[in-house]
Amino acid sequence: EVQLVESGGGLVQPGGSLRLSCAASGFTFSSYAMVWVRQAPGKGLEWVSAIIGGGGSASYADSVKGRFTISRNTSKNQFSLQLSSVTPEDTAVYYCARVVVVPGGLGIDYWGQGTQVTVSS
Repeated sequence: EVQLVESGGGLVQPGGSLRLSCAASGFTFSSYAMVWVRQAPGKGLEWVSAIIGGGGSASYADSVKGRFTISRNTSKNQFSLQLSSVTPEDTAVYYCARVVVVPGGLGIDYWGQGTQVTVSS
């Protein structure tokens, strides 16, 4: 059974840092690209960052580029998102998810339960 479990969310002050982690199990972790997606209150889903299976290449949404860093530890079946210089606009539920190839492109087939990040003074 595929499972993705996030941890590390919480309350952080503007300008602060926070590290989110996602523990993966039930599949060959190194074979899949993984992503972080967030949903701010009252808004739709926003892709935040992605990292390929080998961990060597990552991409970021313009809204977080230069502030967030994605990484993965294949030996531990875990990947993380380091949030830095956060602003209230980063307040959201953050989800980790697994990427799969679907007709016409890429999709997501498994999601974690989400972890709340609140940026407030």
